[in-house]
Amino acid sequence: MTATTDRRPATVAAVLCWSAVLLDGYDLVVLGTVIPVLLRDKVWGITPAGATAVATAGLAGMAIGALAIGTLTDYFGRRRVLILSVSLFSVFMLACAAATSIGMLGAFRFLAGLGLGGCLPTAITLATEFSRRGRAAGATTLVMTGYHVGAILTAVLGLLVMGRGGHGWPWMFLIGGVPGLIVAPLMFRYLPESAAFTAAPAKNPVGALFAGRMARPTVAFWLTSFFGLILVYGLNTWLPNLMIVAGYPLEQGLGLLLTLNLGAIGGLLVAGRVADRTGVRPATLGWFGLAAVFLALLSVKLPAAPLYAAVFVTGAFVFSAQALVYAYVGLIYDTGNRATGLGWTAGVGRIGAIVGPIIIGALLTADSGYPWGFYVFALVAALGLAFAALVGPVNRVEAAAPRP
Repeated sequence: MTATTDRRPATVAAVLCWSAVLLDGYDLVVLGTVIPVLLRDKVWGITPAGATAVATAGLAGMAIGALAIGTLTDYFGRRRVLILSVSLFSVFMLACAAATSIGMLGAFRFLAGLGLGGCLPTAITLATEFSRRGRAAGATTLVMTGYHVGAILTAVLGLLVMGRGGHGWPWMFLIGGVPGLIVAPLMFRYLPESAAFTAAPAKNPVGALFAGRMARPTVAFWLTSFFGLILVYGLNTWLPNLMIVAGYPLEQGLGLLLTLNLGAIGGLLVAGRVADRTGVRPATLGWFGLAAVFLALLSVKLPAAPLYAAVFVTGAFVFSAQALVYAYVGLIYDTGNRATGLGWTAGVGRIGAIVGPIIIGALLTADSGYPWGFYVFALVAALGLAFAALVGPVNRVEAAAPRP
């Protein structure tokens, strides 16, 4: 009975963190479902370049939010910062539904991004600090399944709301904003603060990222996350359009987006177990390598059944690789700068999230999106593997890190 009672705060924290990450995942895919409709209907005269600008505005907000809010989390606590992040995101997601111009939509996406940027590093920090010893990677990947459940919900809603010539794109933002206004009060009432945070207050958490011999793993994490998020955001933003260019209908493009994220959930559940048993470093390297192989395979036009299978397996490796980077970060840094480490890894990585959609958008504008988009993605996964290898084994890096 005592053990069950002791684990109850951890369970509550895991559920609420998973919910916050689900909202982040919904946002990940919402533009991928809305953009084809905006372009098709020429809403506000939007062009592929204009759609790319809107996506970039949101990602810029996320980058700034991750850098700033991740650091604030180590000063002011995980609980308060996560509640603030969810509330900020939800209000401006709702505002997107009321946008009356491309500029207004971009501005609201930027402001929503500030809140979203803080959700992921804070939620993963809580998951890591509430996890059982030796289960941190599994706890991180389990919370990250919420990311892809949210993405799947977006794809399904996209099919229901906008399939068969539908025009209800504002509903996609309304549906995404309302749940956060429910989750935030629940967090205020039930979310516990991390005991690890209360026992180890932050002391210059940004400087600690480079103290001792931590500079190399810190920069390597940033670059790995940069390439990982090129894949995550590039695929989720443009996969439907890439498949349309390849000759598939809009409904099948959205179906493949759903399949991609179903694969991500399966991959995350497996990746966490593998990382906890074999070590997070070899798991991360293996997942990036296999992601490169399957991304290259998607450059070949396939019949329906093999195509869905290939997209499923690609999702299993691409998205789990990035989640394993976060698990790796959570094990390297101390409590006093863990959220800062995650925030800066995610924040610098968000530059990749900006670059990915821009690269694929440029290829589509030049009528070269297929198959060249997948060649680029495969190269990016290989670069992610190379930089992840530079971090070094967890035990060696931990030994080099200064302790409070």
